[in-house]
Amino acid sequence: MRVSNNLVGILNLVTLLLSIPIIGGGIWLSKQANTECERFLDKPVIVLGVFVLLVSIAGLVGSCCRVTWLLWVYLLVMFLLILLLFCFTIFAFVVTNKGAGEALSDKGYKEYRLGDYSNWLQNRVNDNWGKIRSCLEDSKICQKLLTDSSTPATEFYKEHLSSLQSGCCKPSNDCNFQYMSPTNWTGTPPASGNPDCGRWSNDVNKLCYECDSCKAGLLDNIKSDWKRVAVINIVFLVFLVIVYTVGCCAFRNNREDNSYKRYP
Repeated sequence: MRVSNNLVGILNLVTLLLSIPIIGGGIWLSKQANTECERFLDKPVIVLGVFVLLVSIAGLVGSCCRVTWLLWVYLLVMFLLILLLFCFTIFAFVVTNKGAGEALSDKGYKEYRLGDYSNWLQNRVNDNWGKIRSCLEDSKICQKLLTDSSTPATEFYKEHLSSLQSGCCKPSNDCNFQYMSPTNWTGTPPASGNPDCGRWSNDVNKLCYECDSCKAGLLDNIKSDWKRVAVINIVFLVFLVIVYTVGCCAFRNNREDNSYKRYP
């Protein structure tokens, strides 16, 4: 057996094993997301894991059993996979480069503004907000604040709220409403300024689900998930390039061996 063929076999065995945590990562994303609406990444990641599993099997059989056509298909698919992962990783970093919560003095939570995030993400959320809002309501993200209705103002302002809780379950800090309870605020919306002030409602079924801050809180969660996936992709991409390089050597060896057999 040629060294490169052995390496391809070993490396594909490793990628086969790595495909298992990739599939597990997709399942983890679906479990860790706060709402069903944030789980649109889990299926692509799971599909990617299954895809890598099948490609690894093809590379393992093609290199160890000297099946040249199968190794050729494997290298072609690997090249397309590397190209796809590279483009997706760049895209993920570009669309998540903008946007961050605004720290407030004497507050444990941050404020989130929709305009701070990429236009692509904004458009995607705006176009599907009806469905997303329904998911947010069903997820009961404000349940903790409703339960802690007796929390005094001094304690509430120290709370480390999640981006969704900060954006969807309370009015914006710009409104200067008077605190009564975590989801009950009084005051008159300013005549101008932040439009979210007029959208706030003490109705537990409405709160600030129609606010831009709620959409921004969702985008902040999505941004964090995408960055984690992008970092994982970089590590995996480097590994795939190494496997592809060695695979090219194995393919050349297979062709040479077949030529020797054909012309003894």
